[in-house]
Amino acid sequence: MTETSAPDLSGDRSLDLSIDITIETGDAGQRVDRLLAERLADLSRSRLKALIEDGRLTVDGATITNPSMRVKPGQRLRLDPPPPVDDRPLPQAMDLTIVYEDTDLLVLDKPVGLVVHPAAGNQDHTLVNALLAHCGDSLTGIGGVRRPGIVHRLDKDTSGLMVVAKSERAHVILSAAFADRTIERAYWAVVWGMPNPREGEIDGPIGRSSSNRKKMAVVAGGKPALTRYKVVRPLGLGAALVECRLATGRTHQIRVHMTEIGHPLIGDQTYGRVRSGRLKDLTPAAAAAATLFPRQALHAWLLGFDHPTTGEHLSFKSPLPADLAGLVAILE
Repeated sequence: MTETSAPDLSGDRSLDLSIDITIETGDAGQRVDRLLAERLADLSRSRLKALIEDGRLTVDGATITNPSMRVKPGQRLRLDPPPPVDDRPLPQAMDLTIVYEDTDLLVLDKPVGLVVHPAAGNQDHTLVNALLAHCGDSLTGIGGVRRPGIVHRLDKDTSGLMVVAKSERAHVILSAAFADRTIERAYWAVVWGMPNPREGEIDGPIGRSSSNRKKMAVVAGGKPALTRYKVVRPLGLGAALVECRLATGRTHQIRVHMTEIGHPLIGDQTYGRVRSGRLKDLTPAAAAAATLFPRQALHAWLLGFDHPTTGEHLSFKSPLPADLAGLVAILE
């Protein structure tokens, strides 16, 4: 038997959520994550594994971060889960570049480094937090508690245009337009090398990589994905500015597809790491700029859609931000 002491749930739960377990003879040799999963029905094994790896388990007072550790009789385990996080993001005022706004929606130019909605590792200071501060209570709950107003997203390190719904009607109509692929979206990407042909389609299903579950890849059985690309202009001999248009909206689609045809984005630490062969056609200054560029060179420059209330077609353009414009200038 294992002696388990549950946390005191009376009064303020934030005071002490720790769970104490004493290992008895019959439990000897079990993996600690498996034992905890058996005893704590309200926590999944994957959640327990994450808590252990985060340093929230001690054994006889020593912090343990290995979920596969085998327990021994007499050991005293203490698990200290973090306090629960409120599902409702808090308003946090931030400077936003809003290029259009009315009672139904707004269009903004998202800067590099801004996460769109709260998630693990980024619980606040996201675009959602900024929108709640900008729009007030009117935005709360539109399209969901955790992602109010959000109908599409850009990666943290992708800059450019986004549309946000400010009413439930606008959210439904815009979400349907994205699903039906009637939204016009175009991106500028700075890629290694010169795609050949200079204009074409990349049609490859995208799913989780079998070798790295944190990455996406073109895989059999993935979700259908289609990207249309066109070289805007060469950038010297070793890079190119490419326009990409999405017919689908898969996670990391442009980054995965351009890598698939051998021309990953400059600065993409996940899909386009620097290789010495890529640098041979660049000047020393260009090679240094490309090697040190701190984010994937991707910018959502064009966004067009029909207004969900008036039906008027709206179209917005965003110039290259300063960091990408500087990279292009050096490469040329």
